[in-house]
Amino acid sequence: MINLKNLFIVCFVTLAISARAQMQPNITDSRLDFSLPDLKGDSVRLSSMKGKVFLLDFWASWCVPCRFSNKQLVKLYDRYKDKGFEILGVSLDDNRGAWKKAVSKDKITWLQINDNGGWDAISAAKWNINAIPASFLIDKDGNVIAFDPEKQQLENKIRQLLGL
Repeated sequence: MINLKNLFIVCFVTLAISARAQMQPNITDSRLDFSLPDLKGDSVRLSSMKGKVFLLDFWASWCVPCRFSNKQLVKLYDRYKDKGFEILGVSLDDNRGAWKKAVSKDKITWLQINDNGGWDAISAAKWNINAIPASFLIDKDGNVIAFDPEKQQLENKIRQLLGL
């Protein structure tokens, strides 16, 4: 009877691990993927970021906490961009001029795209964004590793994913 109990436990744990792996969000999932214009108007598809360690960052120019977060991200990006870290900023601004001005003022040099639907934006709906800033750390396989990680946790995870 002990062997049957152990077999049941092993099967249960295996299924639980398998289910968790299948539930992990991935940027190549069509339910999460989207394509939006960058600062130049060129289309950028989220799934094109697969193969990179990056932070998917939802924000807007009118969001004070977002603007503070941008200042922190500038430092982080400058520290790790040459080691393979990227950021994809998704602005929910409905005013492209305000978005571009904020990018310039905040000295943002990473890839920026704009989903001008505000809270009704397609990208925000796909990623269930109901507050900003909101960020997702994504590994090279396109898997979401962390949601809104704290500053030190984010840096530790980035270092780990980049093998530093």
